[in-house]
Amino acid sequence: MPEGYTYQMLQSDTQQLKSTYPFLEIGSIGYTVLGRPIPYIRIGSGEKEVFYNGAFHANEWITTPILMRFIEDYAAQYALNGRLGEYSARELYNAVSLFIVPMVNPDGVDLVTGGLQPVDNPYKNAQEIAKSFPDIPFPSGWKANIEGVDLNLQFPAGWQEAKQIKYSQGFTKPAPRDFVGDGPLVARESLAVYNFTLIHNFRLVIAFHTQGQEIYWKFLNYNPPFAEFIGQQFSRVSGYELADVPYQSGFAGYKDWFIQNYNRPGFTIEAGIGENPLPIEQFSEIYRDVFGILLLGLIL
Repeated sequence: MPEGYTYQMLQSDTQQLKSTYPFLEIGSIGYTVLGRPIPYIRIGSGEKEVFYNGAFHANEWITTPILMRFIEDYAAQYALNGRLGEYSARELYNAVSLFIVPMVNPDGVDLVTGGLQPVDNPYKNAQEIAKSFPDIPFPSGWKANIEGVDLNLQFPAGWQEAKQIKYSQGFTKPAPRDFVGDGPLVARESLAVYNFTLIHNFRLVIAFHTQGQEIYWKFLNYNPPFAEFIGQQFSRVSGYELADVPYQSGFAGYKDWFIQNYNRPGFTIEAGIGENPLPIEQFSEIYRDVFGILLLGLIL
């Protein structure tokens, strides 16, 4: 029995959404280590492009159903000519193209949620990796992709600094978390997100993680126009704190690279509070808290 939201559930829900709301565009940004497509969903036809993603980290899988719920709510209001919050869903749709990759790390997520079974070879291989890190619970402490590379430490934005920090912490080889890989963009899933970003013109990106109820908006001394203001609005509608990234986690992330490369607003939202993986019982509260962020990301 799955213990969370699996890749199969994502595929099933994606197809259900497409059949209910044929105006949604469904595609793939690339493939995982195990050869599975990483789906994206597009809603909207506007010139302005915005990008949200979730589940870079395996045990942060609750971010996937959060994003799927938003797509469903948005699509339903568009179909009804209704409102999303205080905004006309039709006007938003015509003004903005929203791209969502709900699950960046399907293989890792399935390891944590029960989509992979202990008899499966990928599960066994991950178990071998985990044996070198007995202090990290298995599989619940697993954040990496199925090969033991942390997908959010793979981007060419201070990657060497990230390597230095994580190596000093003992993560010098494939691990359940915090291994930066043998170089930037060597992990298929990170490379897929990178390439997907390059072929678009995203004005703003948000990576949803858990946990801590914080919003990270900076990378080093980069200060993209309006980024702090947008972060303040996100904080206002969510009750989350606009915070500086801890130095130990401050390099080689997706939003770091986006800010460095484009000088445009990029955010990491640390949703919910507690110990990962957060229980599904927190779903409603998290969705209520981040709904305003999901909506304002289209407006601001």
